[in-house]
This record gives sequence, C-alpha cells and structure tokens, in this order.
Amino acid sequence: MGGTGIGCSDPAATAAPAAPVAPVAPAAIRAADPAGERVSTPAFNWVLPLFTDKEGFRSMTLRGSEVRPVGRDIAVTDLSITTFSGDAAARVDSILLSPAAIFYPKENRAGGEKSVRFIRGDIEINGSDWTYDHAAKKLSLRRAVRVTFQAQLNDILK
Repeated sequence: MGGTGIGCSDPAATAAPAAPVAPVAPAAIRAADPAGERVSTPAFNWVLPLFTDKEGFRSMTLRGSEVRPVGRDIAVTDLSITTFSGDAAARVDSILLSPAAIFYPKENRAGGEKSVRFIRGDIEINGSDWTYDHAAKKLSLRRAVRVTFQAQLNDILK
C-alpha cells in the first residue's frame, strides 16, 4: 500500500498548545505504546489516502477529527475509514466509523475498544472491541455485536 505518513488536510489547521490532554483510547494507547510516551500536540482534520501498489488506484481513505502519534502507530478520534474497489471506478466498498481507534500504518490495520459501525451494501454491523485488517478485508468484533441485513433472507433457517 502507498504512503502512510501523518498528514493534515486543512492547511490552516494549527497545533494546540502543549498542555496535558485526555487520552483518546487509554487501553489501546497503552497497548500501542507501553512506555506511555506521547506527543502532546495533535493534528486536526486528518486525511490519509492509500493507493494500490501497482496501478495507483485509491484503496482506502482514513479520516479523523484529531490524531496523535503513539510510537509508530496513530491514535485517531472520530475515525472514518472508506474502502474503495481498488480499480479505476473507485467505487466505495464499505465505510467504517468509530469514535476512537488506533491505526497501525505498517499493517494497514485499525482497532479499538469503543464502538464501531461498519456499512456495506445491504448490511450494517455494530459492536465494540474490534479490529479491521484491510489486506484481509476482515472486521473482527468481540463485544456487543449486532448485524442488520437490509436484504431479504430467503430460507435462512432450512
């Protein structure tokens, strides 16, 4: 996958004063950076587009209202992941939303303890304590899982 640096889509965005701030997802941050070393200045209105290696088509776009580096990972507030078809059509495949998460750029994975909402075609999945692996196109939920089908399920119990 393409570039995975931290960026900010708003050129007018300014850094917050270097003051102590509440952690985005405390347990996830401790897991990502056991030493507890954090950069106290966040980036706001963050956007990270990722592209396919060969053709350079859009594969995934991550957005967050606020991000903070945590070691080699990124703590994201109001995470939005939009996945695309990975071809010239750039069709939206799915959307994942979470109020707080950690993005692991080396693995193109994300996860969090807070709620997650996954929307794709005729299905919507909600839950918490989750991980998303972009390479495998796999979402794993460990708590409070609810799946809603918008399509008719014929003979599902036969």
